[in-house]
Amino acid sequence: MAEEAQDESRTVLVVGPDGRPLGTMSTGDDENAEDPSKLIEQPAKVMRIGSMIKQLLEEVRAAPLDEAGRQRLKEIHRRSIVELEDGLAVELREELERLSLPFDDGSTPSEAELRIAQAQLVGWLEGLFHGIQAALVAQQMAARVQLEQMRSRPALMGGPGGPGAQPGGPTVTGTGQYL
Repeated sequence: MAEEAQDESRTVLVVGPDGRPLGTMSTGDDENAEDPSKLIEQPAKVMRIGSMIKQLLEEVRAAPLDEAGRQRLKEIHRRSIVELEDGLAVELREELERLSLPFDDGSTPSEAELRIAQAQLVGWLEGLFHGIQAALVAQQMAARVQLEQMRSRPALMGGPGGPGAQPGGPTVTGTGQYL
């Protein structure tokens, strides 16, 4: 029963260009294949934080900030990274930690430093979302190709040589024989 649940989790719905489902198929037994859906553990949270950071960047560009505003934005930036890391898989957390350099604890960053840090974070998030979309599209295209290959095999079509056919046996045509 547990094995069936694992098999179901590797099932992909293949959708045609018109948006209608063509069928479902297993993505295979390749345990090494990266599953893009596993990279973001809490997608809604990551999307909310990403939208907030993008809006903050637009606000910082629009108006000058005093020291208190810069200090507040510094804290929001730090807290946003902590919250983002909570919603990401380990490898993405590590990447984000490597790329986002913290501000000095004792000083207030300049507006330029804040803009750069916010833009970097927004850019990283957009790259993350585009990368996951690309991986999902590639996965769906691979599933579509596999499905088409399965459909084109005579054994799956029930034609001559299909299921139940015996080598060298008679080929039945027309409406078939009844026993």
